[in-house]
Amino acid sequence: MGKLYDAVAVVKLITDNRLSLDKTLADYFPEWAGRIENANKITLRMMVQHRSGIPNFTDTPNFWTDPPQNDQETLERIFDLPASFEPGKKYEYSNTNYLLISKLIEKVVGYSKFQYIKEEILNPLGLTNTYASIHDVNMDDVMSGYYVGVEEDIKTVDYGSMLATAEDVGIFLRALNDGSLFCKGEQEIYSSLYEYNHTGLIPGYQSIGRYHKSIDAVVVQFTNTTDFDGYNWTLSEMAYRRIVKILKRNTREKQVPGVE
Repeated sequence: MGKLYDAVAVVKLITDNRLSLDKTLADYFPEWAGRIENANKITLRMMVQHRSGIPNFTDTPNFWTDPPQNDQETLERIFDLPASFEPGKKYEYSNTNYLLISKLIEKVVGYSKFQYIKEEILNPLGLTNTYASIHDVNMDDVMSGYYVGVEEDIKTVDYGSMLATAEDVGIFLRALNDGSLFCKGEQEIYSSLYEYNHTGLIPGYQSIGRYHKSIDAVVVQFTNTTDFDGYNWTLSEMAYRRIVKILKRNTREKQVPGVE
């Protein structure tokens, strides 16, 4: 779900006149212009909206079995690959977009992206259980992660993801959806750019976080088992829908006089 935090950070930098949605990838990173096709046409807006056509690094061969050790190695996986489509012509979810956005945020602010997110999002919301990576937490507090066919616990593998408690994610999602996270003018920009709910998937972990307006509830689900064919993801979605159905039924019952 980290892309929601990244998108909010981008919006705050836009309203602070430190980023422009219409500047291109080549404008921001001229050193990569010759390595990423259409870099002179791909705008920041397209990257936020997954409409850039930049290949998804997690789809490259052996990414999960032989993961890169740093951001540069990750980018090397997609450098010089042909674009998936012409910029702005289609939608295709690509983690590369948000890796580039992360690098851009750090280039603009001059320090780590997470520190900026902490200053602009986490601290104002009082969120103290959201972390940059597994290296910032006591591993005894981290939920185990399992991949079907792999016996050992893979929770110590660093895939570059943030960590948070369900409570912290829920508070963030409510503030995102009700607008209390934003300063003047920011929500209008955000609404034109990105979504308000999200799912997440890495080996060993699945997550769903959504705000349900009809019952005024945020429902966050963490699942610690994944597989190759998506069967566990289907089960996760089924369980999530059942949870929401129960909550809606309970809400209706409380609204009926005499029903407890």
